[in-house]
Amino acid sequence: MLVIGFTFFSIIVLYPFWQTIVISFSDPKQISGLGMNLWPERWITDAYEFVFTYGNTMKAYANTIFRTVSGTFLIVAFTMLAAYPLSKRDLPFRNTITIFFLIAMFFSGGIIPDYLLIKNLGLIDTRWALILPSAVNVFYIIIMRNYFMTIDKGIEESAIMDGAGYFTILTRIILPLSKPVIATIALWAAVFHWNEWFHALVYIQDDAKSVLQIVVRKMLTAMDASQSENAAAIGAGGGSSQNLLLANVRAATVIISIGPIVLVYPFVQKYFIKGIMIGSLKG
Repeated sequence: MLVIGFTFFSIIVLYPFWQTIVISFSDPKQISGLGMNLWPERWITDAYEFVFTYGNTMKAYANTIFRTVSGTFLIVAFTMLAAYPLSKRDLPFRNTITIFFLIAMFFSGGIIPDYLLIKNLGLIDTRWALILPSAVNVFYIIIMRNYFMTIDKGIEESAIMDGAGYFTILTRIILPLSKPVIATIALWAAVFHWNEWFHALVYIQDDAKSVLQIVVRKMLTAMDASQSENAAAIGAGGGSSQNLLLANVRAATVIISIGPIVLVYPFVQKYFIKGIMIGSLKG
């Protein structure tokens, strides 16, 4: 009975995703004439060709990948460097430092001070304006600190007796034992950077440095404004079809946008639940 219930639940969850794939590859006539289908009558790739040939889509895709990889690396690195000392109960002013972190977590200066700071640092219209402001996340620090506190202290004491320094202990001992929480935080950071678009809208003016979400937003807005809700002409953007439905393009952009994250998740899934549970219980 449990297996049947789980199977039914899986179908409910996966069907909208499959339907989006079907719409993205379907002939526009099939969508407008028959509505939802479990399988396309004829597989076409016109929607994907349109998306990838529209404006700076490929450049924006590369920018988003660069931002995601670089931003995730910095978040994980800074999180580890902050969480490890805070996991030591004998750290002077440990509670005071933690309180300062928590204050910064709950209170911020707002959009205008953030913009002025980025401008004064000379980061406007640079990729680092999208990466550096989010390099430190207090929530991630607390999760990783709590995980570090669950590691047996005897291991560190033995390493210190053998002459190892704290940085060696962190890189050679603690990190290999912390794969679950590192994978969890890396996944959270990657999803954040991949989906985040507001900072790009505010800080980036050069279209060549824009991210995928901004290009997709502009593309769908332009199509929606220039055509009816039922159809969109390809025009000068390239592509073979002249009668793509807006639904085709929307579905294609959804698949293109979530594709990398969906591909990455299976590789970190085995660490995900363990990292959350252990990192959130002790503190």
